[in-house]
Amino acid sequence: MQGIVQRSTGSWYEIREMNSQQIYSCRLVGKMKLDKHDLTNPIAVGDQILFTIDSNQIGIISEILPRRNYIIRQSPKNKHQLHLIAANIDQAILVTTIIEPQLKPGFIDRFLLSTEPQNIPVTIVFNKADIYGKDELEIFNIHKSIYEKIGYRVLLTSSIDKIGIKELQEQLKNKITLCSGQSGVGKSSLLNEMHEGRAQKTGEISGFSGKGTHTTTFAEMIPLINGGYIIDTPGIKLMSFNNLQLMDVSHNFRELFEASSFCRFGAQCLHRNEPDCEVKLRVSKGFISGIRYDNYLTLIEEIEAQNHWERKKRY
Repeated sequence: MQGIVQRSTGSWYEIREMNSQQIYSCRLVGKMKLDKHDLTNPIAVGDQILFTIDSNQIGIISEILPRRNYIIRQSPKNKHQLHLIAANIDQAILVTTIIEPQLKPGFIDRFLLSTEPQNIPVTIVFNKADIYGKDELEIFNIHKSIYEKIGYRVLLTSSIDKIGIKELQEQLKNKITLCSGQSGVGKSSLLNEMHEGRAQKTGEISGFSGKGTHTTTFAEMIPLINGGYIIDTPGIKLMSFNNLQLMDVSHNFRELFEASSFCRFGAQCLHRNEPDCEVKLRVSKGFISGIRYDNYLTLIEEIEAQNHWERKKRY
């Protein structure tokens, strides 16, 4: 039988069979676990798989079908392994906010670095608009200008005041969408608006750290009333990479890659100290965002600082 992974709890998977739409609890055969030893989770929500049912009505996953795309990052629990976030998606929604919790410098660009190599469209959602004052709205408008200029859609939302909810619902219709974000940004509250009647836990901000608390424990594919699916994932506190080379970063900041064709060293330019660098020229003239450029340099330095054993081959 063929099915789609609806939910992953680590060792068990809920599979929706393609024809009957029935849900089966399935597990992996041992050989497949060994074959994917560099991954904390060899199967991701959204994967299409082949499986059989044993005498106890337990499913055994025998094959993972080829993926059309996937999102991967360094495992948050083991820096020597990779973690698959989702597979076979039509688009991604990154939920963030200016305050409560504070927007992390570089967080948006780190997430985009995981989607850009797979050509996955991304919408950046700034949530909790109901608590924004003048300063927060100014910061939002700066980021909106930066990311819309390079081709990303940016929305302002609030599940309290219903700001941007209809626009977001329309965008999700009849698509498989990954929904990700920092802990505590109100992602679960937004999803409740997208799927009325399916209440999810919503978390408070930790007073000690100013960071969000996790309310989603496992990745799960949720059907939407108006068609389509949301893949809800646990909140992200840190997004690092151990599977990238320096050029992977350079080539997946889209405006830097576009400008690199005018650099003396072309696509091999890292846009730091090289002479006749078009990227640095455009940054100095304000044509490329200084915020994005600084985030790029931080990522380059982070990858350079990794030792050989922290690096993973391209998955």
